[in-house]
Amino acid sequence: MCAFLYKKYLMKLVIILTVLLCSAFNYGQTLVTGVVTDSRTQPVMGANVFIEGTYDGAITDEKGFFSFTTTVQGKQKLVVSYVSYQTYRWEGEVDRMDGLSIVLKEDVNALDAVVISAGSIEAGDKARVSVLSSLDIVTTAGSMGDIVSALQSLPGTQTVGEDGRLFIRGGDASETQTYIDGVLVAQPYGASVQEMPTRGRFSPFLFDGISFSTGGYSAEFGNALSGVLLLDTKSEIAQNQTDISIMTVGAGVGHSQKWKNTSLSLNTAYINLTPYQALIPENITWHKPFESLAGEASLKSNLKNGQFKLYTSFDSSNFSFQQPTIHQPEGLRVDLKNRNYYLNSSYKGILSNNWTIHTGIGYGYATGDIFYEPFTVDNDEHTLHGKLKFGMRLSTTFKLTAGVDYFFKTIDENILDSENHHFNIGYNNHGGAAFSEWDIFVSKNFAIKAGLRASYNSYLENFTLNERLSMAYKFSKNSQVSTAYGRFTQLPEDNYLKYTSDLGEVTATHYILNYQYSKNRRFLRAEIYYKDYKDLVKYDTDLVQFHTAFSNAGSGYAQGLDIFFRDGKTFKNTEYWLSYSYIDSERDYRNFPVSATPNFIAQHTASVVGKYWINDWKSQLGLSYNFNSGRPYHNPNQAGFMEGKTKTYNSMNFGWAYLISQQKILFISVSNVLGANNVFGYEYTDTPDASGTYARRAITPTADRFFFIGYFWTISNDKTSNQLDNL
Repeated sequence: MCAFLYKKYLMKLVIILTVLLCSAFNYGQTLVTGVVTDSRTQPVMGANVFIEGTYDGAITDEKGFFSFTTTVQGKQKLVVSYVSYQTYRWEGEVDRMDGLSIVLKEDVNALDAVVISAGSIEAGDKARVSVLSSLDIVTTAGSMGDIVSALQSLPGTQTVGEDGRLFIRGGDASETQTYIDGVLVAQPYGASVQEMPTRGRFSPFLFDGISFSTGGYSAEFGNALSGVLLLDTKSEIAQNQTDISIMTVGAGVGHSQKWKNTSLSLNTAYINLTPYQALIPENITWHKPFESLAGEASLKSNLKNGQFKLYTSFDSSNFSFQQPTIHQPEGLRVDLKNRNYYLNSSYKGILSNNWTIHTGIGYGYATGDIFYEPFTVDNDEHTLHGKLKFGMRLSTTFKLTAGVDYFFKTIDENILDSENHHFNIGYNNHGGAAFSEWDIFVSKNFAIKAGLRASYNSYLENFTLNERLSMAYKFSKNSQVSTAYGRFTQLPEDNYLKYTSDLGEVTATHYILNYQYSKNRRFLRAEIYYKDYKDLVKYDTDLVQFHTAFSNAGSGYAQGLDIFFRDGKTFKNTEYWLSYSYIDSERDYRNFPVSATPNFIAQHTASVVGKYWINDWKSQLGLSYNFNSGRPYHNPNQAGFMEGKTKTYNSMNFGWAYLISQQKILFISVSNVLGANNVFGYEYTDTPDASGTYARRAITPTADRFFFIGYFWTISNDKTSNQLDNL
């Protein structure tokens, strides 16, 4: 009975409240109407129009018209929002919100807005304009999973087979810096010696964003004349997963573990070339083939207003061989043991009032024990980099970025010769930098980026101020042009600073004009550039030593054209890209008697990379071809300096990934399939023979081909993931 009376009373109460609400709603209603158009007077259909702080509003129709009633009175804010347009706000009396004419401005932050691209090549799923994906970086035939080797298929780079590092647009490898999560990596390459190519230290599967600059880069980065390589560790992992690798050159295991707000990825690999070289001898006498143990760990933690990342890596390697030399028929013995440690932590987050913060610190330690007959060399290197950066979008058209850097580096090298003479060289340097950059979106089609970077280093007691400026204009939905100018400075090479502090920084000024077109999975990029080098290091001896006299009297230039075309549309299940570079460059530096083209520069370079998926075979086939015109070298048997030219460089590479089952892959790769006899240069005797001729030795690869076979097994919850992305 009580329940019945309660229900009856409740029904009456609901009816009374409904009547009162309807009365209140009908009393004092105001009609709000208007039309929404864009800047070209075209109606905007589907825009959301409402009074801020209420539920009163409507959606515009196909003519851009809206109409709704509201009970609020007095001064209110009318809001109009629609994707790809700036949100419109108008404050006024409600009784005046009738017959409004509202024009929406395009949002310059929309996905199809202009992007400044001069000098920058993006890769990874998060890149707004990607030349390559992360998968492309590690599946390029011949790269053997090395990020640096894959990047050498892009325009603007040089294939220097006896070195293996990045050479960009007339600059040597020391002119490019590597960063992980915005923090400097002082030792990005594995240990090596003269005429032995090296590899990048880092496993590609831990990174999902790669930006490769060939010039004109942001004021945030310094101490690099030619370019920067930016690697961003993965922000998220999809699931718990274990990866096992068994290869002809070693074995590896990796595991990723995911919790609610934290994830951890571990990876370790052991490489030993002894079994491989027992089966396939190389063009060199090994006392101990290459052996290494390496590991990496990446920790991510999502906090309330940002994300914390911790990345660390180590590797230990050693090898011993008899290095060929024209001066000694039996060669020179070389033994090397190297250990490298790197620790990097960073935080990106949002502060109050829409400010963003990015801070990080990186520490690196490298030590090496080298016997280079007849010298024994022990060296230690410590580096530290700290960064603090703030950013704020002051409006939809203006963004400010500013920050500071701190750098520390110390090198200590002890040398002992065969007569027990002891030498010690090295240096200590610390320095700081401050940078500021402004992104100005004049419109959705026109953007400007301007920046300044000021830096100081204690060792040379040198202060520099560098300006940067980039602009881009999008003149159609699929194409744009951009340009970049910048002044870049860098400390001289460590090999010079170990002997003297009486030098200044070296300088390069960049001028870049870029065009790119993208439509239907086809991408074209063309870029011309000019680099003006000043204050390059000159010295007066054949080899750098204690009594060498140094100066900043050197100069040079580099100019050229880079073209890149990618097509994933024309042929079914096929992706391919073509790249071509032309460069004209000369330098008067080091101990050059005249201005000449350095021996690492080929005037013409080209590459073709293709990948094809065969569904019936459950296979991905990869093929790449690299071509370089002849590189210059100095031949004392002919007049002039650096007048010789090597024969052209050719290398055809093949890769085949076979899906045994969804999570098991067999991978086979062969580099230089056709066995081209490539020559990187020549070494000459110091004195001529009886006939007046200087004898020479060709500098060639240690092997004409390299064969690789690997078995890769993935264990995961979804039972579908595999390591194809890492091959």
